[in-house]
Amino acid sequence: MEPAPARLGITGGEPTLLGNDLFRLFELLRNTLPATDVHMLTNGRRFAWRDFTETFVDARPPKLMLGIPLYSNTASEHDYVVQARGAFDQTVQGLHQLARYDVPIEIRVVVHALTVPHLHDLTEYIYRNTPFASHITFMGLEITGFTKPNLKELWIDPFDCQRELADAVEHLAVRGMNVSIYNHQLCVIPRDLWRFTRKSISDWKNLYLDECGRCSERSQCGGLFKSAEHQHSQHIHSL
Repeated sequence: MEPAPARLGITGGEPTLLGNDLFRLFELLRNTLPATDVHMLTNGRRFAWRDFTETFVDARPPKLMLGIPLYSNTASEHDYVVQARGAFDQTVQGLHQLARYDVPIEIRVVVHALTVPHLHDLTEYIYRNTPFASHITFMGLEITGFTKPNLKELWIDPFDCQRELADAVEHLAVRGMNVSIYNHQLCVIPRDLWRFTRKSISDWKNLYLDECGRCSERSQCGGLFKSAEHQHSQHIHSL
């Protein structure tokens, strides 16, 4: 790629399932884009195996960060969200294996109806058990993939979980952890949280509603996913 991009994302599926092909990709990145920030999304489970982690660490490009989701502080709840028994234990083991090798980690918490009741306990767990995390993000729900057929179980209006989101963000921020809010519209979260929000939605899947055209804060707001055109907060309004 010329000129070299400042940032490059690797997503999936699950990239670690590529095995040696992932390491071939890493070799190309090391040789051709050594100054590019690489962000890879992964469920983190395969890092529970130390031999894989050691190979991964040796192969990784120099400026790599991993984004790994954590949905609860208990195994049963996390495993239910991801629909895989044993996923929580493997993910937590993977997080600690990666920390052993100083791999930068971003912990991702998707805010939806199944995670909101446990946000406070989860943030306390993150603070106590993963203080090495470089970044924690609280992410609005993207209506894609398996979210669509399970939307009735997952959907909660972001306006209705302002208190839980504020408690979770502030719980970590006051303890010195690096926290951000992704995929939330400014008009549906407390103004005190605006300093944590990021314009995180890629331009090719970004949407602003008609109400947003009259909003004085539009340039600072990340808007919505296109997939949310017909399912979004009922409290979106111009400021």
